[in-house]
Amino acid sequence: MPLKTQLQEDLKAALRSNDNVRKATLRFTIAAIKNAEVAKISELNDDETLAVLRTEVKRRRETIAELENAGRPELLAEEQAQLEVLNAYLPQQMNREQIAEVVKAVLARMAPSGPPTKEFGAAMKQAMAELKGKADGKLVQAVLRELMQ
Repeated sequence: MPLKTQLQEDLKAALRSNDNVRKATLRFTIAAIKNAEVAKISELNDDETLAVLRTEVKRRRETIAELENAGRPELLAEEQAQLEVLNAYLPQQMNREQIAEVVKAVLARMAPSGPPTKEFGAAMKQAMAELKGKADGKLVQAVLRELMQ
């Protein structure tokens, strides 16, 4: 079943069960997908829908960070609940050890070609090409920095 259809079916179930957090989250997400389809002028495939979902997850994480700094616990709990709903639709992310293995393989394939900063950029580019959608970029960056020291 396509991801967009799954989201719509889950929205119907949330409406029936009166799950307000899931209902609101799925409505916002489906609206974001429709906006992306309007911008593209065609329907999104599953990969493009996943990209929209990742954007929504990133927005929620940024909002959570801002709310933590602002000291707004009532809004923080709602955003965290929405983040949990969206995370259920994303593919399983790799853990730190799995990311480290991929990054080590990338570094082994690369020949030292210049200053560490230039090597870092090239290594990050290759690592993210292999880990796209499987790992958070910030975590990949942190692991790469550790391994390059």
